[in-house]
Amino acid sequence: MVLGAGMVGEGLRSEDLEFCFQQLVVFGGGGERGKMGAGGVMTDWKDLPMELLLRIVSLVDDRTVITASGVCTGWRDAVCLGLTHLCLSWSKNSMNNLLLSLAPKFTKLQVLSLRQVKAQLQDDAIEAVANFCHDLQDLDLSLSNKLTDQSLYSLAHGCPHLTKLNISGCTAFGDAALAYLTSFCRKLKILNLCGCVPAATDRALKAIAYNCSLLETLNLGWCEAVSDVGVTSLAFGCPNLEALDLCGCVLITDDSVVALATRCMHLRSLGLYYCKNITDKAMYSLANSRVKSKRDLWESVKKSRYEEGLVKLNISQCTSLTPSAVQAVCDSFPDLHTCPGRHSLIISGCLHLTSVHCACTFQAHRAINPLAHSAH
Repeated sequence: MVLGAGMVGEGLRSEDLEFCFQQLVVFGGGGERGKMGAGGVMTDWKDLPMELLLRIVSLVDDRTVITASGVCTGWRDAVCLGLTHLCLSWSKNSMNNLLLSLAPKFTKLQVLSLRQVKAQLQDDAIEAVANFCHDLQDLDLSLSNKLTDQSLYSLAHGCPHLTKLNISGCTAFGDAALAYLTSFCRKLKILNLCGCVPAATDRALKAIAYNCSLLETLNLGWCEAVSDVGVTSLAFGCPNLEALDLCGCVLITDDSVVALATRCMHLRSLGLYYCKNITDKAMYSLANSRVKSKRDLWESVKKSRYEEGLVKLNISQCTSLTPSAVQAVCDSFPDLHTCPGRHSLIISGCLHLTSVHCACTFQAHRAINPLAHSAH
């Protein structure tokens, strides 16, 4: 059965579901409806095998899933036990009440997206999630400006298996609550703190470094209180970092980049936009880190992890950098590109760096002028 696009987009009502069932019913001989068990005939929604029900549920939107869970007790039990992913971002006005009613039912949730356009969520709803959804691994609370530290304390005790947390734009959280959360949620691998100025301080970063050694991705964009102290702590405590966004962290200096280049050998993406204190020293430390990576390549192969180095670097508005230093980085990491369509070395606002080119440019030049190069 294929549900109409409009029906799925708006969420099914109970009468819609009943109509759909009529299309699924298997009729016995002579056109009369049989009974389940006599030829495997379905006579009601509750007769759908659980495997088929969960398959149907996986194909419709989350509003329809919620409606389906209220059809009958059998469906409710099946959906509540089988549902692991839920997004309520479509709810524009009643997300808090909706979450309060759903959290006690959907206890097997592993992924929950609660991103909002306007702040709706309050601490009582997050407390309900923490009380009932203990298997939660991925939680998006971005732009939840009404939430307070109490939500982080609740999550710390109720959701210790979190591996991914997005609290970007949550401006009411403090650094003490964030530090407390990390002491319980030690499996965190992806953490988005973009714009969380009160929470993302050096104190919080020290706690993250101490508690979350598995961390791989961290967004600290526009967290203006972050300094070299916090970033250096991260470099030493989170050696598995692959992506770090420090855009707008105006206090950091070369010391932060040197620490990252020295300690974080798996770093693939680094954002330094508007970090105006960054100089050539930082660039050369990154370039030299590639030499160390090559020396350690055999160890990485033995551990089934291949060292590829930086594939993205944003140094836009870093006006103290010189072309030679940036070129050294570009030469050390072949996956950094300045060519059209593949920009991964981002230098917007740095007109003095326009002479920096990736390996593709030199290869293209050689292809156009092969005789000139062969003459040498």
